[in-house]
Amino acid sequence: MDRILARLPAITDENVLVGYDTADDAGVYKLTPECALIATVDFFTPIVDEPRQFGAIAAANALSDVYAMGGRPLTALSIVAYPAEGDLSVLEEILQGGGEKMREAGCVVLGGHSVGDAEIKFGYAVTGVAHPERILTNAGAQPGDALVLTKRIGTGVIATALKRGIAEAAHVEASVASMLELNCRACEAMLALGAHACTDVTGFGLIGHAREMAMASGVTLEIEAAQIEFLPGALDYARQGALPGGLKNNREFASSAVELTGGLAPEVENLLYDPQTSGGLLISLPEEKAARLAGARRIGRVLPRGEKPIRIV
Repeated sequence: MDRILARLPAITDENVLVGYDTADDAGVYKLTPECALIATVDFFTPIVDEPRQFGAIAAANALSDVYAMGGRPLTALSIVAYPAEGDLSVLEEILQGGGEKMREAGCVVLGGHSVGDAEIKFGYAVTGVAHPERILTNAGAQPGDALVLTKRIGTGVIATALKRGIAEAAHVEASVASMLELNCRACEAMLALGAHACTDVTGFGLIGHAREMAMASGVTLEIEAAQIEFLPGALDYARQGALPGGLKNNREFASSAVELTGGLAPEVENLLYDPQTSGGLLISLPEEKAARLAGARRIGRVLPRGEKPIRIV
């Protein structure tokens, strides 16, 4: 995808504050000196069995890109792919769940678009706003910063374990609760503390999104593997081989950007590439302020650019 984007025509509009050149979470367009528009879109196939939960998780996931940019979501359009002969009551539950989560975020669903498809897919295009001078990107990490992560890792592995019928109910519940949690409070806190950079950890996994931040910022991110928290059951399911296809793709793509300074248990290393749904925010902020970000865990630091963008210790 990076190669494809590099071959697209360069953006020349001076009001584009964030485009696709740094693989950031959303695009940003300056409307006035006081207001910038944030635009993003995300949708995917079901990762839980309960339709209403799936809709709500899809909404939280789409909203997360706006929060990662330091913005406030305003409006959304739903994107639906659904079997032509499918049970419409299930679709209604999906839409209800998504709508409830959007209302929780103070975001108005204005409408949407649907197509017939044998495989269910659902998500949203979300529009948000922020002051142009308060936009956070993945390109602002500075040497000396601390790295903090606001959610535990493991939703992809747990979803795979659920599909294989080996996931415990309590572990699925904990994963669902994490995915349903909006990143709005983390967004407000990082803005108040003067964060330098942010990205949300979603489909490319922790390493994939950390790589994007490191490359966009021209730094190396040193990640302390022992400080990363995993969702209950995630390590066990990874040991049992419940690894989603996306994890393997992420590892194949991003592992060349990683320097391992010590041995890691295979299940831990795998989970660093686990594709997350509605994951937490990875935030780069001044070291002295890291402990004040409530609910977040310090997982590393930002170094001057070294041999590799990611260093795991």
